[in-house]
Amino acid sequence: MTPPPEAPKPKPPPYHLPFQLRPVAAATVIRSDTAFAFYKAPNDGPSGTTIASTLLASYKVTPEFAPLVRLGIVSDSPPDTPTAPDGKVGFMNPVIGGTYGIKPSPETRLGLFLGIALPLGSGGGDTPDPAVKAAVSKGINARSAMDNAMFATNYLTFFPGVGFAYVAKGLTVQVEATLLQLIHVKGKALEDVPLPGKEEASRTNLTMGLHVGYFFIPQLSLGAELRHQRWLSTPAFVEADSSRRDTTTVAIGPRVHFKLGENIWFRPGIVYARGLDKPMTTADYNIVQLDLPFIF
Repeated sequence: MTPPPEAPKPKPPPYHLPFQLRPVAAATVIRSDTAFAFYKAPNDGPSGTTIASTLLASYKVTPEFAPLVRLGIVSDSPPDTPTAPDGKVGFMNPVIGGTYGIKPSPETRLGLFLGIALPLGSGGGDTPDPAVKAAVSKGINARSAMDNAMFATNYLTFFPGVGFAYVAKGLTVQVEATLLQLIHVKGKALEDVPLPGKEEASRTNLTMGLHVGYFFIPQLSLGAELRHQRWLSTPAFVEADSSRRDTTTVAIGPRVHFKLGENIWFRPGIVYARGLDKPMTTADYNIVQLDLPFIF
C-alpha cells in the first residue's frame, strides 16, 4: 500500500525586520536606508537639514552566516546663521563585517555580529575641511547616534554585537547591544588641544535597542523602536557637554511586504523618530527614515 503523502510543514512565523537595529538572521540583502533629519539652531532659530544615507549588501554563505559591507554618505544644510559653515557632503567610514544567526528554539533567534569600521571617511586627518567635518558630525544625530563608528573618521572601530528575538504569531520582540571600541589611527592625537576639539587615543561606546513589530496582515506591519547610546569612556566633547554622553530616541512606522519572485521580497518601510533627551531635544530634532530592503 502506498503511504499517504506527508502533510506540508507549517510556514515559520514572519520575522519583522528592524529599522535601526540589526537583523538577527543571516540573509542575502541589498538595502538602502536614508534618514532625513530636521533640526533648529539654538533658541528656536532657523532650521537645518541633514541627510544620511547608507547602502548595505550581504550574502548568505551558509544558512547561519552572511558577510556584509556597508557604505554611507551624509550631507548637511546648516541653519542660516552668521557662524554656520557652508553646507557640505561627506563620506562615512565603510564597514565590513558578518552576521551569524541561529534558532535556539522555533520561536527564538540569536544573532551574533562583528563589524569593523575603516577610517576612510571624509573630514578626518590633520587638516580636515571644517565644513565637511561639521557635516559628517551632524550625521550622528540623523542616525539616532546608533552608527557612531561610521562617523568617527579618525578612528578604526571594532564593534561586536548580539541580538535576541522572540518571533511568534506575527509578533517580533527583539533586543540588541553593541560595544564599540574606537582606536585613533588617523591624524594627530590631539591631546593638547582645548576642549572639545581634542581626540583621545581610544574611545568606548555602547549602543542598545528594543524593537517590537507586528504583522496585521502578511502585506502590512507596524514597528516601534527604543534606541539608546552611551559613551562608556569620557571623550573631550562629553567632558565639555555632559548631555552628549547619552542619547535616547524612539521611532515608529509601518512596513509593507511585496513578494517579487520565488525567493525575492521587497520590504519598504518608513519611520518617524524623535529624540527624548538633550542635545536632540534642544535642537528639536525630527527624523524621517526611509528603508528599502530587497531580500533574496
